[in-house]
Amino acid sequence: MKKFSLNKDKIKVLLLEGIHENAVVFFRENGYSNIEWLKESLSGSDLEKRLHDTHIIGIRSRTELRRELLMKTPKLFAIGCFSIGTNQVDIQDAKMLGIPVFNAPFSNTRSVAELVVAECIMLMRGIPEKNVLAHRKIWMKSLSNAVEIRGKTLGIIGYGHIGSQVSILAESLGMNIYYYDIERKLSLGNSRSVGSLNELLKISDTITIHVPSTALTRNMISKDQIALMKKGACLINASRGDVVDYNAVAEGLRSKHLAGVAADVFPHEPASNNEPFETALQNFNNVILTPHIAGSTVEAQANIGLEVAEKLVRYSDTGTTYGAVNFVEMSLQANCSKQRFLHIHKNVPGVLKELNAYFSSRDINISAQYLQTDPDIGYVIIETESELSSSVLNDLKNIPNTIRVRILY
Repeated sequence: MKKFSLNKDKIKVLLLEGIHENAVVFFRENGYSNIEWLKESLSGSDLEKRLHDTHIIGIRSRTELRRELLMKTPKLFAIGCFSIGTNQVDIQDAKMLGIPVFNAPFSNTRSVAELVVAECIMLMRGIPEKNVLAHRKIWMKSLSNAVEIRGKTLGIIGYGHIGSQVSILAESLGMNIYYYDIERKLSLGNSRSVGSLNELLKISDTITIHVPSTALTRNMISKDQIALMKKGACLINASRGDVVDYNAVAEGLRSKHLAGVAADVFPHEPASNNEPFETALQNFNNVILTPHIAGSTVEAQANIGLEVAEKLVRYSDTGTTYGAVNFVEMSLQANCSKQRFLHIHKNVPGVLKELNAYFSSRDINISAQYLQTDPDIGYVIIETESELSSSVLNDLKNIPNTIRVRILY
């Protein structure tokens, strides 16, 4: 069997933020032993120093990989976001450096959905305020503003993996489900779509948000949108902190237009448990505040650890980019009877011609070639029947517009 371009014990894997042990086990089971596994996040010079000789990094939501840092990571060839979102990484810049970014878009769906439904019940029963007062030795036994969720309308903004799971759970408890999404989605159960966000806001007893952070969604819920909601409605945000203007939400609570709010995500979140946390919602008794834990269950983190580790190992071992959020997708099985090269380049005319000319001029037979492109990059996997030394890497790197080259085996 041919050797990999790097012995696996020389491929350094850095896992931060207490990523589940499942990931470590999977890497080790697949021959990776040079693993650094830390409970905390890293930033600044500490992160830069660690990344200088790292090939694969795994992070959750607190570690940020921005362009300036990525430019200083000469050996880094894959990033794993052990989370649903990838906004903690400059994914376009990573792509142009030849670094695919993988995430886990499905593994904590159930955990988030369960918490949202539980918060919907708590808010509509007025439990947060009664709980706070009871802790202060105040007995507020009252049915005021306490209602069953059965027969009430839940409005879901974003009907993707999590939004649709919330829909199923809430409908099983007797709620009427309406949703708004910018893309056409198949309605599950008896849920129904509406034509606009404003329409959804007007008809819902509780609104829950499940959208990514984009230029389109930032502050999508602010003063004007809150004014459209029913008086006495509730709001839940377990998506991204910057999609809601929490100052406007605080005004809605202060005027009693909103009956309750649950927030799990915030525009500015502490990097560790040792840092203070502040939000405009902290002065209200009828608010549930949680520290970005909607997807943080034992089951979800175990699933995420395995899902992302599998994607990283497959890319490292075979060049497969299936599931990458910023890369063209290629899916191949290992073929150790051949020598496999990965070539990532800018998508400009002539690069493939230069590659083929290089091998042809040296009488090297290409037994298989796979190419995928997008407007920015081209990704070629080439298999040859020849045993070539690693010195060929330097020649391939010198082909104009080359971004990254690897020999797998």
